[in-house]
Amino acid sequence: MLVPSSGTGQYAALSAKIIRFVRHGCTNRPFFHIVVAERRREQFEPVIEQVGSYDPMPNERNEKLVSLNLERIAYWLGNGADCTKPVQELLGLSGFLPIHPLSYMAAWKNRQAAEAAVVEEKPEGDHK
Repeated sequence: MLVPSSGTGQYAALSAKIIRFVRHGCTNRPFFHIVVAERRREQFEPVIEQVGSYDPMPNERNEKLVSLNLERIAYWLGNGADCTKPVQELLGLSGFLPIHPLSYMAAWKNRQAAEAAVVEEKPEGDHK
C-alpha cells in the first residue's frame, strides 16, 4: 500500500482513480472539494488527494471562486485517472481541458432564454 501525500486514506496502487467533487458546506450553501479518489469508493470515504476547491455561490462581486492545483491534476490524468462530467466542465472553462459540450449547450440555452425575454419585453403596439 502507498501512503498518499495528502488525504486520510491509503489506496491500492492499481485501482481505478477518478477526479470528482465532494460536497461540503451547509444546507443551501454548498462548497465542493475537487479530489482524487478510488472509483469504487463512496463520496465521503477517505480520498487520495485534494487537488482543488470550488465555491458555486457568487460572492459580493458576483464571482464563483475556484482553486485548482493544475500540476497535480495533470499528474493524475497522466496516470490514468478519469474525471466526472462536472469536473470536466470546470477544467474546460478554466482552459486546462477543451471546453466540454455541455458548456456549449448551457450557453446556447442561456442565449435562447435571453432572446425570449427581450421579445416578451417589447410593447405590443410598437410594430416597426
